[in-house]
Amino acid sequence: MQPSSTLKRPTRVRHIVLAMTVLVYAITYMDRTAIGSAVPSIQKEFGFSLVTTGWILASFRWAYALFQIPGGWLGDRIGPRRALTLIVTWWSAFTAFTALAWNATSMIAIRSVFGIGEAGAFPIATRSLSRWMLPSERGYAQGITHAGSRLGAALTPPLVVLLITTYGWRAPFVVFGALGLVWSVLWFVYYRDTPDEHHGVNPAELELIHSASGGPRQPVGAAVPWKRILTSSTLWAVCAMYFCYQYALAVYLDWFPTYLKDHRGFTLKQMGFYASLPLLAGVVGDLTGGWVSDVLLRRSGNVARSRRLVGMAGFLIAAAGIIPATLTGDPRTSVAFSCLAFGGLELTVGVSWAIPLDIAGDFAGSAAALMNSVGNIGAAISPALLAYLVTGYGWNVPFLVASGLCVVGMLIYTRIDAGRRIFDAPPSALSPAAVTARPAHQQAGS
Repeated sequence: MQPSSTLKRPTRVRHIVLAMTVLVYAITYMDRTAIGSAVPSIQKEFGFSLVTTGWILASFRWAYALFQIPGGWLGDRIGPRRALTLIVTWWSAFTAFTALAWNATSMIAIRSVFGIGEAGAFPIATRSLSRWMLPSERGYAQGITHAGSRLGAALTPPLVVLLITTYGWRAPFVVFGALGLVWSVLWFVYYRDTPDEHHGVNPAELELIHSASGGPRQPVGAAVPWKRILTSSTLWAVCAMYFCYQYALAVYLDWFPTYLKDHRGFTLKQMGFYASLPLLAGVVGDLTGGWVSDVLLRRSGNVARSRRLVGMAGFLIAAAGIIPATLTGDPRTSVAFSCLAFGGLELTVGVSWAIPLDIAGDFAGSAAALMNSVGNIGAAISPALLAYLVTGYGWNVPFLVASGLCVVGMLIYTRIDAGRRIFDAPPSALSPAAVTARPAHQQAGS
């Protein structure tokens, strides 16, 4: 007689967990990019210069970069259920508190504390998926989560403009903060740190997850082996690549709406629409990059090549697209090429975040935190440096610098080997059979 687990179709609780993670990624980007669309209104009220505004934008990113590792450690130490509930509540409150700012100093202080809260979001979310997603679902899972973040960012400019024109620039921060508080309650109620703890997971899904990952995983609270993590040459190459990515990303997230209004001559309402288009292209890039990487992995079983090819292609498209977007004299043509560039840039994201899962396993949260910390140093340098570059040389130079860094990112990707694990893995987790073991209907539904 066959075991009952083979007679029942596996449940899809892991996909509900993935959907909740997609939603929180969207919320993170709604909260952090709202200020980009509100900058013209904030500058008008307070009289902030371009350089002052640049430092306000950078304050979030410096705090975000510096607290990545503590945030990732928190997720590995107390588990994603409690950690994400805690930090989403924290940053949602300070998103709303942005509306209370009365000068540049208070704005910098509030945005910095907000950045501390958001710092753990992506590393802990990555950790939350590490015990749930199959190896052959990781690229797609990271692609769709980051697509969610870019969709949230794409929806933000028109929503912010609508709220600003109706209620003033403070309203978006209050509304978005409340949304995060609701999510944190739902997460704490539904999510569990391991599939074994979740009452909705049937034996067939549990068997599927365990067979692909090599059996039950390390308990929550296991000591993080930082020496092994910090001596991984592969991880440091990923960090350097992500520095290039994050610098270029921050140019678009923090300054693109202002660029369209001040340099390209769009009105506030036009800005709300056109600023969202590259972000929508980024959604396509995120979904495509993760999906293509997983298809290549299932066909070849070569994780290093499947991650590397997609990452290199994305950076190349981004570098090439930024140049005509910058040099054309037509505003709408500039937006069109910006869509190409940003879509290419986002092709790299799913595979970049899949690599910590590939090489670090149960300690993916800490590995991803290191990657995101170094990457966000680039993002922290970007806003203030852009303000100085624009003041001294005009708007073209910052975008051409971003294009050059995309070329550097592509070259670094040639050195990244996602098959070189930091820790030994059970053979069943790495074998070609584990990559292709799930049924066809499960592959299609990822």
